[in-house]
Order: sequence, then C-alpha cells, then structure tokens
Amino acid sequence: MIANITEFERIPRILRLNIAGQPVDWVNWQEAVCLYARDLVSWTVGDPLLQIRGGHSRIDSCQSAMEIHSIIACDGRVVARDSHVPPLTNQALFRRDRNNCLYCAKQFSDYDLTRDHVLPVSRGGLDVWDNVVAACRRCNHFKGSRLLQECSMELQALPYVPNFAEYLALINSGRILGDQMTFLSKSFSAESRLRH
Repeated sequence: MIANITEFERIPRILRLNIAGQPVDWVNWQEAVCLYARDLVSWTVGDPLLQIRGGHSRIDSCQSAMEIHSIIACDGRVVARDSHVPPLTNQALFRRDRNNCLYCAKQFSDYDLTRDHVLPVSRGGLDVWDNVVAACRRCNHFKGSRLLQECSMELQALPYVPNFAEYLALINSGRILGDQMTFLSKSFSAESRLRH
C-alpha cells in the first residue's frame, strides 16, 4: 500500500539492512529518502510502502517520484553481529518477557513492571540480559536481595540474550509491518519468545 503525503506522521519505520541482508537499524521515511537519493539502496524487499513525489523537470516537465520500500538494503561495510550484545533497556526487556512478571506470570503494563536481577547485584550478579527478568513491583519487593531458593520463588521462563534481529523487533514492537516481522523472525534465536 502506498501512503498519501497527508499520512506521513503515521508511516511506520523502515527496516534498514546491510548489503549482506543483516538487520542494522530502523530509519524513518526521511532518512530512507536520503539513502535512496544518495544511491545507497542496493536492493529492497516487498512492496513499496510509500511514494514521494518531487519537483517537475524544466526539460520535459515530468515530475520526479521515488518509491520507498519497507525493507531496504544499503551498501557499506558489513559488521559481524554474532558477538554483538544488544543494549539492555527496560522497554526491550519487558517486550522480551511479553510484559509478564516472570515470577507470578501475570501480565502488566510497562509502568507496573520492574527489572529484577535473578542473582542480585548485591551478591555479585550483573546487569546483563541473562541475569534480568521483568517482575511486577510486588514480586520484586518480596524477592528483594534474596536468591530464588531462599524465598521459595520460581522463574516462569529463563532469561536469555536476544539476538540483534529480535532486539530490533523488541524496540519497535507494535509498529512492525508484516513483511518486516517475517524478515526479522527468520533470524530469531531458538529461545526467542517472539516466535510463539
């Protein structure tokens, strides 16, 4: 579907890939237009998302137009992402855990969730993906700085480090187009909760 110029504020972000087809980042439509104009877009996936019309040529009076796709691959350096750990943010953590408290298994809004360290920081635990879970305020307060076995609590699912494709889906959740999610999900790790 091609958007009208009046709908620009609602246009979803565009998934930018490197030349090897690895997800790199989300860009807005203006950034995508610049990439197209600088001839950095090597290939695209899917149908056009929007069409941008420019000025008229003084030679033949034809109006310029540019179709912007929802997934674009850009020329440039390919960086190995296998060892790259995405930044840990509460938003991405809560999406990874599907807004569920991983202790009581109830679903909460972002406002009512906290980041809990399975091995508390006061006991040498690190603030890293595989040591943190989403927890409601009540469960986090009850657990405090104790270990799970000390307070008779159990995890509903194990924490894990999302790969970069999953991280991109987590930070843009709710605004991802079907073809973008299909493309990203092919690279999700086996333990990804977004697969289900």
